[in-house]
Amino acid sequence: MKKNSKKLKFKRILLKLSGEVLANRQTGECIDPKNLAFMAERVKRIHAMGCEIGIVLGGGNIFRGLTGAGKGVNRVTGDSMGMLATIINALAMMNALESIGVPTRVMTSIEMPKLAEPFIQRKALRHFEKGRVVIFAGGTGNPYFSTDSAAALRASEIGADALLKATKVDGIYTADPKKDPKAKKFSSLKYEVALEKRLKVMDSAAFALCMDNAIPIIVFDFFDKNALEGVVKGESVGTIVR
Repeated sequence: MKKNSKKLKFKRILLKLSGEVLANRQTGECIDPKNLAFMAERVKRIHAMGCEIGIVLGGGNIFRGLTGAGKGVNRVTGDSMGMLATIINALAMMNALESIGVPTRVMTSIEMPKLAEPFIQRKALRHFEKGRVVIFAGGTGNPYFSTDSAAALRASEIGADALLKATKVDGIYTADPKKDPKAKKFSSLKYEVALEKRLKVMDSAAFALCMDNAIPIIVFDFFDKNALEGVVKGESVGTIVR
């Protein structure tokens, strides 16, 4: 790890990115090269600071199993399709990171050796030791589990100091701030409160897993250019659940 990592509050993180942030709704592209490049640059900046980074990407820009189930697709089949979508996104992110000089590996819960490495915890930790960003794809490898749950699981397995949930808003609110102008932002929350209020920013399984393993969850606006660096430095950014 780089020497300046001593300045970081969180030296190893799990960054959860929604698949939707890759898409361009105006053009209809599932993966917009500009959005991908923007995300890669943000990751590069904290990697250069010495932060060890694991990433979990959603697949909602391509296919979401739960949505498919509501349109006649078998839930198990739909979730399998969604897991494959996360692998497509992971390969795209790997390419974007490596094109700007960030060493990256993709590890999947679904074995496909011609495309990526199978997830093995000890090997993932070795990648961090060698200064590589590791993208965990394929969810948990099981239906009925969201990529939020996969992020919480991987964060626990790699011993992450925090799980960072990147969204399009700057934290957790009492209601959707885009729909309710009176919505109030939480600066911090306890896991129990987040579970009791059934806050939709992450599913209950993810909250519970992080609670059991004492991993703080920080929800922040990824499109704020300075937010990600602020989070890993320990600045007051977004909402922290702990």
